[in-house]
Amino acid sequence: MKSKARFDDLVRLSADQLQDELLALKKEQFNLRFQRATGQLENTSRVRIVRRDIARIKTLQSRQRVAAQSEPKAQAASA
Repeated sequence: MKSKARFDDLVRLSADQLQDELLALKKEQFNLRFQRATGQLENTSRVRIVRRDIARIKTLQSRQRVAAQSEPKAQAASA
């Protein structure tokens, strides 16, 4: 249920906000990898959550790109 809520929150963000969130998650993922390698990682489930959030954002960005590309075609067909 939490993932659905997270996805709904992400859908409301603009393209720039999604990009900023993606950058922040990638930095967190990098830090988590270092913590795991040095044995300092306490919350191991966080790695999976961050990885899935990154995938959610990339999916939304892909959907937005496809929608933007198909939009001019729809306008040309109606004209």
